[in-house]
Amino acid sequence: MTDAGTGRVNAVTSAVARQVRDLRATRGWSFEELAGRSGVSKGMLVQIEGGRTNPSIGTLCRVADAFGVNIARLLEPTEERTVKIVPAAQAPLLWQGTRGGTARLLSGIGEPDLVELWDWTLHPGEEHRSPDHPRGTREVLHVLAGTVVVRVDGDDHVVGEGETIEFHADRDHGYRNDGPRPCRLVMVVVTPSGEWDRRTRSRRPRPT
Repeated sequence: MTDAGTGRVNAVTSAVARQVRDLRATRGWSFEELAGRSGVSKGMLVQIEGGRTNPSIGTLCRVADAFGVNIARLLEPTEERTVKIVPAAQAPLLWQGTRGGTARLLSGIGEPDLVELWDWTLHPGEEHRSPDHPRGTREVLHVLAGTVVVRVDGDDHVVGEGETIEFHADRDHGYRNDGPRPCRLVMVVVTPSGEWDRRTRSRRPRPT
């Protein structure tokens, strides 16, 4: 990884550490409480808040769900702007495949529901499995190039270039590229607002 790439990863790690620490403190939660709500181990949470690990996209999703925020909130405090333009170079890289694939979070909106916009590239043979999201979460994928296989609840759905798929993402799902060329897609994730507790599979309004 280049020095610039390492710098961006370090910046993301530091931002997540600061935001998780602040959000946990605001709610008065112990590490044990956040671990129970998110399903992420106490040890991993300690590592995250200490800025000593670069958490996976699945871990970020679980922590964000517990707080009732989107992943973008963990990377940077939400700012009230009439217009916001994010340069391509500033879109955080949150997943890297074994063959060069990437997932970048382009934007996130926190009100009234949580909305995230992603840019994904899957190289031939790459796959990403996603944990179940909070109840009511939906995803919309539009394939810009190539073909992606979207697996939802054990069933495969082949989505070709120019096609769009919408599905309930509050169950086991994933994406893979079985084709001979890279697949690029944009993804929108919409999650109802509110803190999600994985212990009870329940949601409550997040603090204002």
